[in-house]
Amino acid sequence: MFEKWIDISSTEIAGILLTAVFAYGAVLAYTRVTGLRSFSKMSAPDFAMTIATGSILGATITQPSPTLFMGALSLLALFVIQWTIAFLRRRSSKFSQCIDNQPVLLMAGSTILHENLRRANLTENDLMGKLREANACNFNQVLAVVFETTGDISVLHSSSNTPVDPRLLQNVYDADRLISH
Repeated sequence: MFEKWIDISSTEIAGILLTAVFAYGAVLAYTRVTGLRSFSKMSAPDFAMTIATGSILGATITQPSPTLFMGALSLLALFVIQWTIAFLRRRSSKFSQCIDNQPVLLMAGSTILHENLRRANLTENDLMGKLREANACNFNQVLAVVFETTGDISVLHSSSNTPVDPRLLQNVYDADRLISH
């Protein structure tokens, strides 16, 4: 019984290694054609692309089905979809608004925006962890904290009172609170 869990034939080893080389090569080739944007984490489609690619790659390499051709074709379809979405996002602001999440202001200066934390489904403890991670020593150093479209949290801080360039907060939900702050 235990033998089934650890046993592998030389044919299976060869199949895995051969499939890994060709599937990995397909990902590299597709990435060269469509660009590194395919694996950025700037939007929800980018995140989905990364997860789906890893899943297909793993399944193709470790299992006889999907076959190498099916895996390569599935990956090609994902790369074409990703490229098409990126193209449409560049061409249409309406399409981009439908696809992309909007960044959310979590702190305006030293003021925590609790309603925006709730909107982003974050806790104050999450926020404190990100402030520590960004080496913000006290609230007076914090200029703004933004929950990005990728799920990352950006902390803009300075020891001087340098104002935040408004262009950095373009399209950020509730950014006007920082200007009035």
